[in-house]
Amino acid sequence: MENFVSCPKCGQKIPIYRNPLPTTDIIIVNSGGIVLIRRRNAPFGWAIPGGFIDYGESAEKAAVREALEETSLEINDLRLFGVYSSPERDPRHHTLSVVFTAKSDGIPKAADDALDIGIFSRDNLPSPLAFDHSAILADFFSARDQDRY
Repeated sequence: MENFVSCPKCGQKIPIYRNPLPTTDIIIVNSGGIVLIRRRNAPFGWAIPGGFIDYGESAEKAAVREALEETSLEINDLRLFGVYSSPERDPRHHTLSVVFTAKSDGIPKAADDALDIGIFSRDNLPSPLAFDHSAILADFFSARDQDRY
């Protein structure tokens, strides 16, 4: 069943499409670990830095922007890691995340949507991790073990 809105000028019915919302997440390698933020807003928990891609913005530019906004880090060596699109990955909406890896030598500082920040290894990941970030990080560490990252 489709929903419609009416054009305010001509009254024509225009269908409303429900599509996944595009997001980006950035696995930032720093000081031998990865940077995670503790979310200020629901859903709460620790997370890979990231956020929604703005209209007219590329996924790459959004990744750089979100990394700086949430971690105060300038990143380099941005590489596509994968796309995660399960309809259940975000309890608020159906989102599709373009996940990147990047490096930074700076000192992370929590900013914007981040309440806290830390550098973690596979052996000391905080809990709980938000969204599907446990699965993304498992894939990342597996790829790194195979010298793919």
